[in-house]
Amino acid sequence: MLKITKFITITSILVLFTACSHTNKSPIGQGMGAGSDSSVDSSTLNSTGKNGVHASDRVFFDYNSSVIRPEERPILDKQANWLNKNSKVTVTIEGHCDERGTREYNLALGERRANAAKKYLVAEGVSASRISTISYGKERPAVAGSNESAYAQNRRAVTILINQ
Repeated sequence: MLKITKFITITSILVLFTACSHTNKSPIGQGMGAGSDSSVDSSTLNSTGKNGVHASDRVFFDYNSSVIRPEERPILDKQANWLNKNSKVTVTIEGHCDERGTREYNLALGERRANAAKKYLVAEGVSASRISTISYGKERPAVAGSNESAYAQNRRAVTILINQ
């Protein structure tokens, strides 16, 4: 019982700090603003912009994998296109996992996932110096649940804006 109380306390503190420090950050798909050299609608990339551009802020992975799936490549292609048109924007790619496995294993897997997305964007012309990575492992699930549907949505890399 003491461990659960301690976990809830620590989690609450982390959520509070995250909420307070989230002023400049936004997921690519939720407000990636346009720079002066952009031709993409400045409100969001998660909705269709002037040129029909639509880029999600996340890509998903198979179980126990950090390989970019073929169906996820168009999402990263659109992110790279937008980032190449907005050369002053920097991003952080967060690596996430489902709840299965140890904390340490999932932190390492989340790191590999974030780095796989970064490597893809760099291969598409985005400067590596504009992309940082972080792994949250299984600590920040997008969807609660212990079933395959929830697991599939939690195995992801999310691109977050740092500055615009």
